[in-house]
Amino acid sequence: MDKKQVRTRFAPSPTGYMHIGNLRTALYAYLFAKHEKGKFVLRIEDTDQKRFVEGATEVIYQTLKQTNMIHDEGPDIGGNYGPYVQSERKPLYKDYALQLVENGNAYYCFCTNDKEENTDGEAEQTFGYNRHCRNLSKEEIEKNLAAGKPYVIRQKMPLEGTTTFHDEVYGDVTVQNDSLDDQILLKSDGMPTYNFANVVDDHLMAITHVIRGKEYISSTPKYELLYRAFGWETPKTVHLSTIMGQNPDGTVSKLSKRHGAVSFAQLLEDGYLQEAIINYIALLGWSPRMEREVFSLEELVELFDIEGVVKTNAIFDYKKLDWFNAIYINEMSHEDFVAYSQKYIVNLPKYLQEKWEFASTLAQTRISKFNDIVSMFKFLDEYTDFDLTLFENKKNKLDKAQSLEILKDFAPILQNTQDWSVENLNTLIQDYTTLKEYKIGKTMWPLRIGVTGQTITPGGGAEMLYLLGKAESLKRINRCIERLAQ
Repeated sequence: MDKKQVRTRFAPSPTGYMHIGNLRTALYAYLFAKHEKGKFVLRIEDTDQKRFVEGATEVIYQTLKQTNMIHDEGPDIGGNYGPYVQSERKPLYKDYALQLVENGNAYYCFCTNDKEENTDGEAEQTFGYNRHCRNLSKEEIEKNLAAGKPYVIRQKMPLEGTTTFHDEVYGDVTVQNDSLDDQILLKSDGMPTYNFANVVDDHLMAITHVIRGKEYISSTPKYELLYRAFGWETPKTVHLSTIMGQNPDGTVSKLSKRHGAVSFAQLLEDGYLQEAIINYIALLGWSPRMEREVFSLEELVELFDIEGVVKTNAIFDYKKLDWFNAIYINEMSHEDFVAYSQKYIVNLPKYLQEKWEFASTLAQTRISKFNDIVSMFKFLDEYTDFDLTLFENKKNKLDKAQSLEILKDFAPILQNTQDWSVENLNTLIQDYTTLKEYKIGKTMWPLRIGVTGQTITPGGGAEMLYLLGKAESLKRINRCIERLAQ
């Protein structure tokens, strides 16, 4: 590795939310820079003004802050290589484009109609342009310029031979030059295209390693030729495999909205912790080469290396993310869990909100994401006249008649108690069980079935009695006694 300081960059376009793929690119750039004791640079690439979304830049800042991927240079904090917003760098791109015109690696293009050019002169995708203006005479060019005729500047691609570049993941990649179109570098409004601006900016900002998705591999030969045309050293490239989503029919395709939440903000909204998201995304295209999977951001910095980046496409698995998230939720202090869960309990019944300090102890070890909280407890409010066969339980040697007997015994015990705490309710259940010489399950089963109508609940009978309260619990038990006696 070169002795000069490693400098990576995250260069998103402010076009909306932070997609999972973009977040992974930022993460890998951050981890590599920090692992190598280098600099992580944030640059906003807003050359495509038509796609600019108001507020999107703030989303980028917020996401990096939330994930603790703190950049060393950027639009909001400055640095020695600013400005860090491409639209603010507009004047310099023309100078570099003209430099390429002068050394024969670019040319003025005055085409404006569909016959001569299959774009409007503004688009970045120009494949199929017939190179009408590639060999205009010097006199014709000067005449058009003097007349104020609009123009773009195009890269003059070699028409023969091959171009090879080396990628740190995919190795040497070679393309036929005749497959490369004369892409637009500078648009008619003076703004650079993405493909041109990122080369100029990466050079001027001394970027040593460019980490990006493998969809850019097809554009990299053009970048390589630009670096050669300027006589600049090419930064090392690290192309990342594509993140795929699982389709209902079992096939996979590039991760998109149809697969679920694909933005960082939506995952947070759905109740995933940012630490779990980052941990999981770090493993979507990189292998730590060890059995362990759970890592803090600091541990990821220590372990991350380019050699661990894999070519195989990654599949975004929500079940696996749930697994990670459950681990992080379980490791939270209970105080932090209660505080973090507040916005997720607003749709719980009031009696549960009032007892959330206790109910949260049942939830913390049972949920995989915070928006599971409401669905976890909704059965308490969906109580109906359930199938009475639920009172039958072979393990506890219970039939409906025995369950009725236990409920009839227990109703006055509950009616007469003034202490409706979990501790006292458990004591009452244990005392009755001892008196009757039952196993604890034989008493618990009809009580839990009676007040919830469920065979599985987050907590036992005493916990469910406590959450429902004395009045509602007795109402439900007496209703079950009535039904069982019929």
